[in-house]
Amino acid sequence: MRWSVFLRNPLGVAGLLVLLVFTVGSFAAPWLAPHDPAAVNLRAMQLPPGGEHLLGTDDLGRDVLSRLLFAGRISLSLALLVTGFAVVIGCTLGALAGFSGGWTERLVSLAADALLSIPALGLAMVAGAILRPNVLTLAIVLALVAWPDLARITRSQVLSLREQTFTEAAVAVGGSPARVLFRHVMPNTVAPLIVAATLLSANVLLVESALSFLGYGMRPPTPSWGGMLNEAQAFYRQSPWLAVFPGLAITFTVAAINFLGDAMRSASGGRGA
Repeated sequence: MRWSVFLRNPLGVAGLLVLLVFTVGSFAAPWLAPHDPAAVNLRAMQLPPGGEHLLGTDDLGRDVLSRLLFAGRISLSLALLVTGFAVVIGCTLGALAGFSGGWTERLVSLAADALLSIPALGLAMVAGAILRPNVLTLAIVLALVAWPDLARITRSQVLSLREQTFTEAAVAVGGSPARVLFRHVMPNTVAPLIVAATLLSANVLLVESALSFLGYGMRPPTPSWGGMLNEAQAFYRQSPWLAVFPGLAITFTVAAINFLGDAMRSASGGRGA
């Protein structure tokens, strides 16, 4: 990763700053939120932005800013968990497939192709209808259909790297297959995997928002950005701010992650989208 190239990309730097602001704001929500996000105040129903409630209140008098901050913790935590699970599964299986070849490669490729044929949103909707979804269960379900892309990237990188001179030298001096793979080959796959994981987290945010908007994601009273959009449907005419602010949070976060991923791709030597 060439950081000098990254720092010369204004959209990438802006994306990183925006993402940091949303991440710090969301995970520091218990200290930053001006009100209890679950506190109902029927005397302050659907107040417009301003005054004591900077972003207004919803149909139950709950502070929108406070709910937005706490909802960010759910949405961003889910994105991090799914990405983490998918990276561990995808990188491990992809590395084994690329380095070992043979039946291991065929089995991993078959599993990846099968899972790629399943739409992530559809599977998550089925899981949400059967189970009572929480962050962990949703993360597991989404990671199960997210790892094949990372496995394919890892496999292609390992296939290329195992033919390099430094890999052959490590084998020649008696290095075990596991040591050669994880000590010499895998560190050289980090840059493209970081880019892929970054873009995956943006996709997870969109899928989670769609799930919660459709009623298959996080259930009330647990706030999420998609859930806030779902609750705002009935009031979008008289209280448009209920949909505008969570929508902007999703839009800015996903755009920031995509800009960051494109900048990291350029900095790692790949072509930008």
